Amino acid sequence: MKVIVFGGTGSVGRLVVEQALERGHEVTVFTRNAESVTREQARLTVVEGNVFEIGEVASAIEGHNAVIVTLGNGSKGDVRSKGTASIVAAMHQVGVRRLIVQSTLGVGDSWDNLDFMWKRVMFGFLLRRAYSDHVEQERVTRASGLEWTIARPAAFVDGPRTGQYRLGFGPDDAKTSLKIARADVADFVVSQLTDDAWLGQTPALAYA
Repeated sequence: MKVIVFGGTGSVGRLVVEQALERGHEVTVFTRNAESVTREQARLTVVEGNVFEIGEVASAIEGHNAVIVTLGNGSKGDVRSKGTASIVAAMHQVGVRRLIVQSTLGVGDSWDNLDFMWKRVMFGFLLRRAYSDHVEQERVTRASGLEWTIARPAAFVDGPRTGQYRLGFGPDDAKTSLKIARADVADFVVSQLTDDAWLGQTPALAYA
């Protein structure tokens, strides 16, 4: 499958690219700085551009089977939402339908999965702008009319890919650790390239 990754130089995005290549996919990384991507791997293409320029994004997306979004927050605080809006518009222009977006646990009905620290201190104060950006990003994705899946991972930790994590638990679930390794987030995201079980859904991801 031919997949293009936006945010492919970030902490999760790099692992998405790596794992997608390992699984035999052809991967394009769209980045504002092509020099930040190592190009030694086979089946890897790097495209430099501005995610807010729909024309540039559309040209990059054309010919791909799926789009993965792992955009970071950036300095403006709205890179995820505005970037995703640009990507959605570009996908409609070139007729690409499959969209996989990495959001965060706590958005929408998953708010109730969070503990006091995450509700009041992290998303309530320290990461308020990032949280709001994810909320808007999800709204844009849901309204896109595309074949989307939104992954809602818990807080990132370092660690290897295990493939052993809780997936799709409900907002009243109190058994989650509120942590997951970036490598396992990438594992789920890449798996969605060949699995439509979570189409149109917002599965939460965390360790037990």
